[in-house]
Amino acid sequence: MLRMITDVFKLRIGFAIMFCALAGYAVTPGAAISPWQLLVMAFAVFLSSASAGAFNQYAERELDARMKRTRNRPFVTGALQTSWLWLSSIGAILLVAVAAAAFVLNAYVALYVFLGAFVYGVVYTVWLKQRSAWNIVIGGLAGSFAVLAGAAAIDPAAAFAAEPALLAVVLFLWTPPHFWSLATALHEDYKRAGVPMLPVVVGDAKAARIILAHTVVLVAVSLLPFAFGLGWIYLAGAVTGGALFIWRSIELVRDPGPKRAMANFHASLIQLGLLLLAAIIDGAVNL
Repeated sequence: MLRMITDVFKLRIGFAIMFCALAGYAVTPGAAISPWQLLVMAFAVFLSSASAGAFNQYAERELDARMKRTRNRPFVTGALQTSWLWLSSIGAILLVAVAAAAFVLNAYVALYVFLGAFVYGVVYTVWLKQRSAWNIVIGGLAGSFAVLAGAAAIDPAAAFAAEPALLAVVLFLWTPPHFWSLATALHEDYKRAGVPMLPVVVGDAKAARIILAHTVVLVAVSLLPFAFGLGWIYLAGAVTGGALFIWRSIELVRDPGPKRAMANFHASLIQLGLLLLAAIIDGAVNL
């Protein structure tokens, strides 16, 4: 049951999105909020992501059935029955997240919490995923809104300070090469399912070159917060993770196959993990 809940609500992604929000909070200049408010902010972002993940699986059950990677998901196998009760529960989770952010923090945090779920659940899942190769590019905004939610917890205007704004851009730029790498590794699966992921549309070789170019831009932007006040801990995390991601992307260009693509996918996770951890530690050290 625990594994099913983790799968349906995509809790691993939820924790990652929550850490994006905590990183956004950590790098934002301003007076610290109370531990209670920080906990509510993190939990609201986590719940919002969970609701979007569950809606994604509910809405994509027919698509998931056509893909080897996802055909054992609970809504596909019938382990969970589709019903209005599920949709109502998903909506209620999002409502709790948004309401908690609004009452304990402010309306801007609540707005960003909502927009993160809306972009992933509606814009990406319903509107773009099966229609456009731009699907994951626009879908990358979901992580950016989590960063802005963390920043706005300090002050709504602080979300537009250089540090959190640049980190939000980093999250936006990170998502495409991360997911395109996975789509390259699972090219045939997406092709059979008729999903226009970039490698399916342009081919693996061209997609690999685009991934490399995108990754170089991503890493360059990820270094900029250091110039606006973040410290050496952040820079070390950004450089270390960025170098790994670029190296793996170069290897993918040289050999644009499933093995190198999956290695690049894992490198993207390491890069983001190091970046967020370094941002949180750097922010804590400089309080």
